[in-house]
Amino acid sequence: ESGVAMPYPAQVTRESIVETAWELVEADGLDQLSLSRLAMALGIKAPSLYKHVASKAALLKALNELTEARLFESLTPALEDGDDPRQRLLNLACAYREFALAHPVTYVLAYTTSDPAARPDPARQEAAALPLQAVVAELTGEADSLAALRGLWALIHGFVLLEIHTQFRRGGELPAAYEQALA
Repeated sequence: ESGVAMPYPAQVTRESIVETAWELVEADGLDQLSLSRLAMALGIKAPSLYKHVASKAALLKALNELTEARLFESLTPALEDGDDPRQRLLNLACAYREFALAHPVTYVLAYTTSDPAARPDPARQEAAALPLQAVVAELTGEADSLAALRGLWALIHGFVLLEIHTQFRRGGELPAAYEQALA
């Protein structure tokens, strides 16, 4: 015996697996994510991942749920910022854009997936959207708030996706154009 203590195996949780996968996807792209690469980043063997995440599809769903949770968390300060609902909506939209541009790979993964198994839980999505709808309702009235929220989200999401994929090619200041479109 050499007297050197053997290190304990890395302690991983489902949360640490998802967090590490999120960081890997954001840094290197979804195409580079594999369970073996994720296990290596965590300092464990790939089969150990299955104790926490049943499949790659389950991992993608967890990544999308984490992205959604982080997005809505980033919007919370704007929800509480001031009495003017128009200004709060503008602040929300700007916070949304800022988040998406800071995390483009995971944002696109979360909001463009066509695989139903990878989509976040609809009940959680609805619960997260209700505070946003309440702000919209201050401007439109309750009866029109869902349609208005959907239109607002389409504008925000469409603009952000076009920006992420560098589809705006005619120059100009995109932040100013974004705010002008929202107004």
